[in-house]
Amino acid sequence: MSDNDKDINEFDDLLPEDSGDKGIDLTEEGGIFGDNANAPDTDESESELVLASDTLPPILPIIPLRPRPAFPGAIIPLSSSGREKVDLIKKIMDSPHQTAGLVLTRDPDQPDAPENLHRVGVAAKILKIVHADEENIHILVSCMERFSYDSLIETDDGFLAEVEYHVAPELSVNPEIKAYSMGIISTLKELVQINPLYSEEIKLFLNRSSMEDPGRLTDFAANLTSADGQELQEVLETFDILLRIDKVLVLLKKELEVSRLQTQITKQIEEKISAQQRDFFLREQLKAIKKELGLEKEGKTSEVEKFQERIDALDMNDDALQAAEEELEKFQLLEPSSPEYNVSRTYLDWLTILPWGKYSKDSYRLKRARKILDRDHYGLDDVKERILEFIAVGKMKGDISGSIICLVGPPGVGKTSIGKSIAEALGRNFYRFSLGGMRDEAEIKGHRRTYIGAMPGKFIQAMKSAKTSNPVIMLDEIDKIGKSFQGDPASALLEVLDPEQNGSFRDTYLDVPFDLSNVLFIATANQLDTIPRPLLDRMETIRLSGYILEEKMEIARRYLVPKALVNHGIEKGQVTIHKDALNHIIDGYAREAGVRNLENQIKKIMRKAAMEFAEERTEKMGIRKKDVEKLLGHPPFTEDELFENRPGVVTGLAWTSMGGATLQIEAAAMLSRGKGFKQTGQLGNVMVESSEIAYSYVMAHLADYGAEEGYFQKHFIHLHVPAGATPKDGPSAGVTMATALVSLITNRPVRKNLGMTGELSLTGRVLPIGGVKEKTIASRRSGLETLIFPEANRKDFAELPEYLKEGLDVHFVSCYADVDKIAFLTPPPVNKHPAATAAEAQGDKTDDNE
Repeated sequence: MSDNDKDINEFDDLLPEDSGDKGIDLTEEGGIFGDNANAPDTDESESELVLASDTLPPILPIIPLRPRPAFPGAIIPLSSSGREKVDLIKKIMDSPHQTAGLVLTRDPDQPDAPENLHRVGVAAKILKIVHADEENIHILVSCMERFSYDSLIETDDGFLAEVEYHVAPELSVNPEIKAYSMGIISTLKELVQINPLYSEEIKLFLNRSSMEDPGRLTDFAANLTSADGQELQEVLETFDILLRIDKVLVLLKKELEVSRLQTQITKQIEEKISAQQRDFFLREQLKAIKKELGLEKEGKTSEVEKFQERIDALDMNDDALQAAEEELEKFQLLEPSSPEYNVSRTYLDWLTILPWGKYSKDSYRLKRARKILDRDHYGLDDVKERILEFIAVGKMKGDISGSIICLVGPPGVGKTSIGKSIAEALGRNFYRFSLGGMRDEAEIKGHRRTYIGAMPGKFIQAMKSAKTSNPVIMLDEIDKIGKSFQGDPASALLEVLDPEQNGSFRDTYLDVPFDLSNVLFIATANQLDTIPRPLLDRMETIRLSGYILEEKMEIARRYLVPKALVNHGIEKGQVTIHKDALNHIIDGYAREAGVRNLENQIKKIMRKAAMEFAEERTEKMGIRKKDVEKLLGHPPFTEDELFENRPGVVTGLAWTSMGGATLQIEAAAMLSRGKGFKQTGQLGNVMVESSEIAYSYVMAHLADYGAEEGYFQKHFIHLHVPAGATPKDGPSAGVTMATALVSLITNRPVRKNLGMTGELSLTGRVLPIGGVKEKTIASRRSGLETLIFPEANRKDFAELPEYLKEGLDVHFVSCYADVDKIAFLTPPPVNKHPAATAAEAQGDKTDDNE
């Protein structure tokens, strides 16, 4: 007995009893059901199998297959679900031939339909029902011959087809066929060397078939590959043996390449796993040795585990992940007594506690945002509209990354609270810190780790506190940021607030890039003059101008008084501040643009009320206008002192960092042997120049205003702007100063409740100014009724809300002659030109001579 015969006889022990030599394949039908099935006992002879086409029925019931076709010569298990299919298979089993047609579907995801079935299949005899119930059936079939059909007949039991069988003809010895067959056998041998699982399949084929049968060899080889169903269907539909062998040989070559690649990948994975296992075992042994020697404590182990869990849970970028892993390896080797231990631990703690890859979901619901803004703030309609537009753009764009807003306005107008409302409307976390007085750029970008007490900058600290990578961060008082020998924080902010750079912001302490591009930055400022221009260019400015008396009244009634009651432990209804009292408080004690001073005055009243209730007062308190001075003292503002109607005194409109304001400009003349001009009131350089221009203009046009010739030659002029302790500057007081001088020299007071603003040129032109809205609010707050603005500012005034313009008599002027006509109720005294006076005197002398 040869070695080959011995191997085959040994393999026969694995075959089922009485299987016989049927010339069939027991291979695994991968993709249909997976496990091979042994052929049951059957009385059919070998000749019946070979010549099965003579006895196969011409009409077959069709069973669809997924996802691979069956090939002649294979015994495969099949499974079907559904009551209709179970009944169909049982009827086929009860028929004389017990034969069905197995046809592959074109699209496995589509239902069984004639157009979804291929036109070539395999006739299969049902050998055995393995298991059956009402809904499922498992059977064993023996695949016989190929067939084709033209059309299907749809019946109640399923599909029927009149088929034509394609039996492979017997071929004589052909060198070409033999060469193809040897190519298939050679490829199969290579597959066996790579994957030993194929050897069992080939042994079964050699035991049941002959290499001299190219048709069986081709079908076996095709069935052995892992090609997809459509490629295998093409092989099944190829009736010409030469073409079929060629296609199968291509599939085998592909299978060989895939097996080689799979083996290579498996080898690499095994090597990597082996190295990791070796490293793991060595580390565990080292840990055990250290533990036995007392070199490692449980505290350090728990720290390492904590940091490793954090690293695994975070979505770090590549640089941060590499830095964290390297630092963790270094930390594991450090002893707790080492000076670097705490430095490394603190660094790992900061690196792993940041919200890498954690984002809160933005809410772009405009109705909700409007409701929140209206709930938290009264008035400021233009500001709210800008914010809602900003959110709407984010909704259309899908995100609001790269956005920096700067809220500019006087103190107490609600800049910080608006930032909180924006965060709530977007559904983001909110964090605020102040830049006021910051002088060290390390507070922005962090310290180097080598320094004692080093820590990250404010922005990394903010990300830690916010716990998400897309919070709303408010930068308060950005206009008051400092500068010193330690660096320029404003320049360090350029990287943070630049959308093109902050996507990879590198803090000096962490030394890894962190993405700040999804943060919404909101800065607040009282003025823009002190903000560096490159920094200002990166921000979108929204101005908050301040509140008028009516708005302050509503804010006090809706927000400030209820808040003060709660903060002072007073029940609702115990203290009532009536409308006339609130009006008096606002007008006499809190005329600033914001409401912070108003809130302080209300708190003062509540403290006095709380003291009375603490001293056993039982009846309720009602605060009227007459009670205000008893509680708050004498009001700092009165109408008389603001609008003194006398020659040489004129009210001007100014803009300051505190918002709009009114100021009086006073002029006085003193007899002198020579002319002179003096300014007081802590005026800035620009304002001093404006006063000199006004003085020169009025001196050049004395005759136009009926002033005495040589008036300035005999008088020393003193110009003063009250509140001398307050620095003042700006060009917009030129018109007011000129009017004060004209009022002085002509001894005419200006009309009552008049305010004016405008820059004056030497030729008398009135130039445009800024802060129209703030100055208008200040004039309404102060009770002015007639306003004078430059003609060029007409468009700015037209854009103001109607409630601000209502009740104001506004005049727009382009030259000072127009100002003179509006400001004075009486015309200037008639004073003839010196040349005319001389001519008249000469005429009188001639008459006398005659």
